Amino acid sequence: MPTVRKAISDMQTQRIGEVSRIAIGDPDVIPLWFGEPDLDTPEFIRRAAIDAMQAGHTRYVNKRGIPELRQAILDYTRTHFGLDLEPERITVTASGMTAILMATETLVDNGDNVVMVAPIWPNIFYCTQTMGGESRYVRLDSTETGWQLDLDKLFDACDERTKAIFIASPSNPTGWLMEPEQQQEVLDFCRKRGLWIIADEVYHRIVYDRPVAPSFLSIAEPDDALYVVHSMSKAWCMTGWRCGWLVHPAELGDKMGDLSGINNTGATSFVQHAAAVALRDGEEFVAHGVERCRRGRDIVHQRLGGHDRITLAAPKAAFYAFPEIAGLTDDLAFAKQLVREHRVGVAPGSAFGPGNEGFLRLCFAKSEAQLSQAMDRIEAGLDRL
Repeated sequence: MPTVRKAISDMQTQRIGEVSRIAIGDPDVIPLWFGEPDLDTPEFIRRAAIDAMQAGHTRYVNKRGIPELRQAILDYTRTHFGLDLEPERITVTASGMTAILMATETLVDNGDNVVMVAPIWPNIFYCTQTMGGESRYVRLDSTETGWQLDLDKLFDACDERTKAIFIASPSNPTGWLMEPEQQQEVLDFCRKRGLWIIADEVYHRIVYDRPVAPSFLSIAEPDDALYVVHSMSKAWCMTGWRCGWLVHPAELGDKMGDLSGINNTGATSFVQHAAAVALRDGEEFVAHGVERCRRGRDIVHQRLGGHDRITLAAPKAAFYAFPEIAGLTDDLAFAKQLVREHRVGVAPGSAFGPGNEGFLRLCFAKSEAQLSQAMDRIEAGLDRL
């Protein structure tokens, strides 16, 4: 058989998938491994999609998004960030991951590197690898007051082959939040060095001490070398719908359309109509979801935070707990053991970059009853570790 590219043949199986495929869909397993709420997409969004299909919105559309959704994104950005973006800066994508892929496609050549604040969701380093690039991890420091980023370490990791700094804030898996002061320092550094910023702001609405997370858009100029990634998946419970958007310099609009056409010919037409309705009419649902996640966070931290083998910082945002377990040396094996023997699914910490082998990630965007039962099962697993 002819060989495939080395970057692909050398790609490791994603460790979250290694765990989930053991029992995905098993109703007896409490699934905390994926980053998605257990709520269904609300009825008003589902109805909008059905109405769009019934109206015949099932054909090809503009590869950068239908006018209704692009306008809804502009209105949403004005409402929540106080910014009036140029329409040419918005491209609708078939998921936040597609937005990351398109940003990476425009920047990374063989031998280039992307510096990433870690722990981090693994798809970005797989994406960089497929482009022939190198992922460079700068790990957050775990302190008594939570996760902290050392900017000197971040800047020292950049060299002549660095194309971009990738920052996910709010962070998956830690819940860390980058404050505006650090964002400004990063932006100033990247301007000076001629580097791009790829800002994953997918969890910008799931924040516990303010209405919305700080955005690079609030401090950047329109022509800065900045990509900002958004998704409909998390706050609106639309993980299976595959719709997001990318904010980019206006001069790249045509290229974004070309890349959208190459990757998947744009987001699904009737999904885009539903996304526009979600952005316009979804504030009550988003607020409800954030409060539900807050209660889930409290349950997890009350239960696991008091365990004598666990160190756990309360996240400022997103909906994940990332506990460190004393004495845990094989997190993947333990995660598989939890599924097989205790019927609860979590993600191994090592999936999120090096240095996380003693951690687990679990999603607490679940019902209080389900989380309480899951904590019982995890504690039982820890007793046998």
